[in-house]
Amino acid sequence: MTGTSLSPAISSSTDIDVRARTIVERMTVAERVGLLFHPMIFVGSPVEVDQPSPLGPSLRELIVERGIRYFCLGAIPPVAHVREALDDLQALARSTGSRLPIVFSTDPRHSFVQNDGASHRADGVSQWPEPIGLGAIGDEDLVRRFGEVVRADYRALGIRMALHPQIDLATEPRWARQAQSFGADPEHSARLVRAYLEGLQGAHLGPESIAATTKHFPGGGPQKDGEDPHFVYGREQVYPGGRFEDHLVPFRAAIEAGTAAIMPYYGMPVGLDLHGERIEEVGFAFNRQLITGLLRERLGFDGVVLSDFGLVTDATVFGKPFPARAWGVEHLSPIERVRRLFDAGVDQLGGENDPALVLELIDRGEIDTARVDASATRLVRLQLQLGLLDEPDGDGRAKAEGDAAAGGADGFVASPEHIALGIRAQSQAMTVLAEREGILPLGPELRVHLRDLAPAAAPAGWQVVAPEDAEIAVVRVGAPFEPRDTYFLESSMEQGSLAFDTTVVDGIRALAERMPVVLVVTLSRPAILTPLADMVAALVGDFGAGDAAVIAALTGEVEPVGRLPFELPRSMDAVRRSSPDVPSDTEDPLFPIGWSARGGSVRS
Repeated sequence: MTGTSLSPAISSSTDIDVRARTIVERMTVAERVGLLFHPMIFVGSPVEVDQPSPLGPSLRELIVERGIRYFCLGAIPPVAHVREALDDLQALARSTGSRLPIVFSTDPRHSFVQNDGASHRADGVSQWPEPIGLGAIGDEDLVRRFGEVVRADYRALGIRMALHPQIDLATEPRWARQAQSFGADPEHSARLVRAYLEGLQGAHLGPESIAATTKHFPGGGPQKDGEDPHFVYGREQVYPGGRFEDHLVPFRAAIEAGTAAIMPYYGMPVGLDLHGERIEEVGFAFNRQLITGLLRERLGFDGVVLSDFGLVTDATVFGKPFPARAWGVEHLSPIERVRRLFDAGVDQLGGENDPALVLELIDRGEIDTARVDASATRLVRLQLQLGLLDEPDGDGRAKAEGDAAAGGADGFVASPEHIALGIRAQSQAMTVLAEREGILPLGPELRVHLRDLAPAAAPAGWQVVAPEDAEIAVVRVGAPFEPRDTYFLESSMEQGSLAFDTTVVDGIRALAERMPVVLVVTLSRPAILTPLADMVAALVGDFGAGDAAVIAALTGEVEPVGRLPFELPRSMDAVRRSSPDVPSDTEDPLFPIGWSARGGSVRS
């Protein structure tokens, strides 16, 4: 395709699939294969295209020599410089090889959790509660508006693909990834994903859209013992309650709503029978029964299937080992794993950057060019749907609102309206779990002892004082987890027990013996609050909120309307006895799903 036009002389009424196939036919085999890779990159300002990355080759090698045109952005410059940096890379891509533009993707960037393999703390964009907080609010209009905000910000930055929404059901209370989901209820999650996709993509995928990658098919929640499958000890997903179909409900909704792409999860199903057929115990992306048989044929999905990242190649990242998540096929060589992934029905390899593996399989006759062309055509079709090949600069970026917003005042791409909406949503998502009469809302003039809350967040009438001088204490704690740090990413995954350490409980008890305590718990996962519930004057959950947003909810400046998007178990014994695939089934939960002390439980 070198030296040819990206847009063949075809009338605008011609079917987009025909146009995509025509473009692919004009590409060399190597250029087609380059489309099948979607590595992560780190971008600085200025862009260092010839500098090797901690993740591997230089940007020039990836774009020019390997022909890769889809990249996930990890680290990025301050927002004022992102557009300029990405434009430089676009110019390089459009001057060489296939001349196709780059599609830049990203994990979520609008909340609080910083995890280099899952999400980024908001920086230069509006900051909202974690998606689990939007699940707590349960307002489809607000979720749709959030999707529109994300769309505007990404377009302003030159990002055209989102590696979200994450719609796994939070059915195993110990699982580390619940904060990015909408909750445990299948139908509730389905309603919210429809709204989110309407906001992010629009009614139809088009030049104004951000392409959504809905994940993690067929549902990542049922992890054995709640362990995460980024790591070998968490590779098994189990279904002792027989509820596999529950986890498909949000994905059916996403497919009906037109999600551009779907990402299978790392986990491998253990002991799963589906329609009378035993499912092979290999990672979901390696599983032809689930990718081709279920997703493609039974559910009718014809968009892009992008594998989760790092299924082929063992790596060491920042000095930490990170074995390939090739669960069930660990014994296979990297090239054999690649063949299994494409045999299963995957279109694009997330986190991988070596097209030579596919080219060798073609030379061996183990993958034919028709199979490569099918995936390459889907990927070019996505670029066409996004309008990337029909604009003079080829990046499909916003021309009016987005250009004006990029790198705006104070280094923000977000508008003041969007910033205010996000902060308000942080407060709204907060859930009052228990309160003694007359405690909330907190009054305008108090002598308050604050613990793990910034004094600057206190209202003008409050005096922030030491415990011995206070009439009330407001304490903030995070949900418990067991710190681990053997593998890359492990330290930022909240895994293990949900029970508070006795030192935390004793410290709150000592404070509660002196004065009323308002306890705010960040529910990035369902904490065991049983030892604390009776000793505090008010118990409130947040799902990602700044200190000022917490105080606004506690004082009634913004009404906390959240309801629990998952249940809070009474004990770890109850968690261990529950079924990982069954929503809200721990014995005698302390607080049931849908609970708020302001109105009881309304969601089952």
